[in-house]
Amino acid sequence: MPNRRLPASNPRIRLSRGAQRACAACVLVAVALSACASDSGEQYDILLRGAMVLDGSGADAAPGDVGIRGDRIAGFGDLSDASGAVELDLTGLYLAPGFIDAHSHGGPGLADPEASPAIALLAQGITTAFINPDGGGPVNVAEQREDLLEHGIGVNAAQLVPHGSVREEVLGMADRAPSAAELEQMRSLVRAGMEEGAFGLSSGPFYAPGSFSETSELIELARVAAEFGGVYTSHIRDESDYTIGLEASVAEVIEVAEGAGLTGIVTHIKALGPRVWGLSATIVEMIETAQARGVSVFADQYSYDASSTGLSSALLPRWAQAGGADSLQARLAVPETLALIREEMVENLDRRGGADRIQIRDYDPNPSWAAWFLSDFAEEWDVDPIEAAIRILRQTSPAITSFNMNEEDIRRYMVQPWTMTSTDGSLPRFGEGLPHPLSYGTFARKIRRYVLEEGVLDLPTAIRSMTSLPADVLGVQDRGSIRAGAFADLVVFDLDRVRDVATYEEPHQLSEGMVHVLVNGEFAIREGAPTQITAGRVLTR
Repeated sequence: MPNRRLPASNPRIRLSRGAQRACAACVLVAVALSACASDSGEQYDILLRGAMVLDGSGADAAPGDVGIRGDRIAGFGDLSDASGAVELDLTGLYLAPGFIDAHSHGGPGLADPEASPAIALLAQGITTAFINPDGGGPVNVAEQREDLLEHGIGVNAAQLVPHGSVREEVLGMADRAPSAAELEQMRSLVRAGMEEGAFGLSSGPFYAPGSFSETSELIELARVAAEFGGVYTSHIRDESDYTIGLEASVAEVIEVAEGAGLTGIVTHIKALGPRVWGLSATIVEMIETAQARGVSVFADQYSYDASSTGLSSALLPRWAQAGGADSLQARLAVPETLALIREEMVENLDRRGGADRIQIRDYDPNPSWAAWFLSDFAEEWDVDPIEAAIRILRQTSPAITSFNMNEEDIRRYMVQPWTMTSTDGSLPRFGEGLPHPLSYGTFARKIRRYVLEEGVLDLPTAIRSMTSLPADVLGVQDRGSIRAGAFADLVVFDLDRVRDVATYEEPHQLSEGMVHVLVNGEFAIREGAPTQITAGRVLTR
């Protein structure tokens, strides 16, 4: 399928309610700028002068100053008569709200006292990360919050209640529907998490044990999140044609959102594999049709053509994983069962485009083989790729990078006014392992490649997708915009220097171009260097 550049804007696109609110915010910002313009003689803790300000609303950049007191923005506009204990001349630089990562697997890394304080995120301009996505993570969010705060965190963390973990807590890895009593247990666990301040329910019905759930179960638990004003975000049941197909899986998110009465998010939206390339046009139409009838539905996306998952999740049928790892190994040992597993693995490998599109990221038995492709293992062992995959799965369950997306689909999703930006990244210790480069580069890559180099969308639109849009959709109060009273989560960047450096072969490379990054009014990066200050907080809804 030929790649072609999509227009940066489309006059026929229907703005979602969130986008309409963002446009209304532009007017409010203009009024606030006018009100602040006459501010004189004010004293601030930090005064940022002369930047080109992108307020997060999608409005064009305009010159302005920002004054900070404590952890809040206290003034902005023309503050030429004001003074600050710390004053920085930002002439030639851009100033924007701190970026919000709508989907991060960084929870464990943020809680690791030996890891660098979220520098992989900060170097991209990220100041808030939503954790526990895809239905995975701790069931007890209060305990997780304590772990995060014990040693301090470099960015703000917003928690989700993970459906898969909740289900496993009650049902284990059983492939069946819950009883009435078990469903009530699950409701209680979701309610406890929401009462602790979680922002919503995450699910991953593509993964076991979430894949063993019916839509009705997801609606019932999402209704609990809705009681607290939470959202429902889902790694959809099928991003390709594994089971129910891409279209039906997006329809399921819409059904959950509509049935539970809350916002639904198709997380890291994609069309995975050659069999479904081009279906993005249908998915866009489905989402906009749902929005037109009043359903609150959005998406988030990372700016790469390769996804990140596990080899077992990519190739094994879900029935083979029922009962957990020991049950899987027992099935692999039975020739007749193994033959059935192999048969489905052949289809699943074809869905992902073949063995030369699957990179094994962490092969424990021989670390020197990390970054090999499945086709390399097959050649090394002189077997077919399916046998190579089975050999690997008998020994370990490695993470993979799967090169399975088409640029036309990426661009079509990216230009939608309802698409937020996310990394889908983990936070490994710096230099350890072979993570997907999206952990280090997603936000910078979107600006460098899709704004500056290819013109798929303009800079204000890209910044909105990273700031006010996720704040509005996910319910983050007083962040994602530059206005008096908002928290001083801010990024100052040199547009000419913003770029992603991480590669698939050498991912542990920080993005460039962030000159200053402030989290809750404190410098996390100053003059391009990390300060080691951990000013992040665990946010509550």
